[in-house]
Amino acid sequence: MDSSFWALVGLIIFLGLMVYLKVPGMVTRALDARADKVRGELEEARRLREEAQAVLADFRRKTQNAEEEADAILAQAKAEAARMTEETEAALEEMITRRTAAAEARIAQAEAQALGEVRSKAAELAVAASEKVLADQVQGDAAASLIDSAIADVKARIN
Repeated sequence: MDSSFWALVGLIIFLGLMVYLKVPGMVTRALDARADKVRGELEEARRLREEAQAVLADFRRKTQNAEEEADAILAQAKAEAARMTEETEAALEEMITRRTAAAEARIAQAEAQALGEVRSKAAELAVAASEKVLADQVQGDAAASLIDSAIADVKARIN
């Protein structure tokens, strides 16, 4: 009996012990447990990836909403600024128109007052000249009554 026979016997006993102790089942269970663990980790990784994609999509949506809101606020601010500019220009134009009208009214009033003063002065000068001319030409009570009626007539026509 040589050594290869004893090696064969030892191998058969070893394999028999392995089968008797159910080592292949343990190895299979260990491999199955390892495969289940890897499957679970892959599922967890897939779930985490989906969550990350959902969070990224939500972030992008919120970013887009924030940009749209910022654009809307900016457009509203520009519109408000344009409206306020128009209102200010309109108010300025109205104020200029009112002040121009008031200045024109004051000028017209001053013209009327000056014209009235000129007429009054002209009437006074005309009355004084008439008095002098009539005084030189007419004498006595008749002259006084004629002068008074002429002065009243001139004043009535001028005013």
